[in-house]
Amino acid sequence: MASSFRIYVDESGDEGFVFNPDRSGSSHWLVLSAVITRTDTDLETVKLINRVRERLGKPARRALHFRTLKHEQRVPYVREIAGAKLRTVSVLVYKPALNEPESFQAEKFRLYRYATRYLLERISWFCRDFHVAGHGDGLAEVIFSNRSHMSYEDMRAYLRHLRDKCDTNIHWPSIDPDSVQAKNHEKLMGLQIADAVASSLFWAVNVNRYGEIEDRYVQLLAPTFYRYQDKAIGYGLKFWPDSLEKLKAANPHLAVFAAL
Repeated sequence: MASSFRIYVDESGDEGFVFNPDRSGSSHWLVLSAVITRTDTDLETVKLINRVRERLGKPARRALHFRTLKHEQRVPYVREIAGAKLRTVSVLVYKPALNEPESFQAEKFRLYRYATRYLLERISWFCRDFHVAGHGDGLAEVIFSNRSHMSYEDMRAYLRHLRDKCDTNIHWPSIDPDSVQAKNHEKLMGLQIADAVASSLFWAVNVNRYGEIEDRYVQLLAPTFYRYQDKAIGYGLKFWPDSLEKLKAANPHLAVFAAL
């Protein structure tokens, strides 16, 4: 039987810890985002990329990269995502607040994998709660946007370790570590949507060197956030290592999320 859900994952920001006063160097935030679709309607959903390309006058089959678009092009793109049959989950890591950052620097991609754990927790809850009997086997097919220098066999081994050796909040009947895969951004329209979601959130939280953020995209995307009892914070939006309330002290611009 086919999977019940398809999950597309991408990130924005980096894993460095060089924070310069002028905001050059490493990003203060790392954002991982997942786009969740139902397998039986996945193709219909991700074809929104075709409509966006047509509206923006982009060549057919050319991959969309959110960072290369102008603001006036990003807005209709995000509106299209907001109206689609999908849900999103994002983990937003404020790196300056991490205790013992050297532990994440000691092993390459450790921070990315750790954030993935929180991401998969929330994905698995969604799949557990919204699986419809008769529509697939309840599993999520998880597809990462390929990071050329990262081993996805190492990622699968990490997830197997979490499943077999650790006490986590991941609902494992929804997640099969061995089926996790990676594809190049341009190969799947769903990955291009995940890129747009991750980039939108990144620009809402990461203050640039001019002291500016852009939160309009996040406000547009709000209908897509996975919610539990009408709450997005902690579910579709996971802030880490502190709660949103604590992080707002150093990042007052995060107030935009309080209403979500």
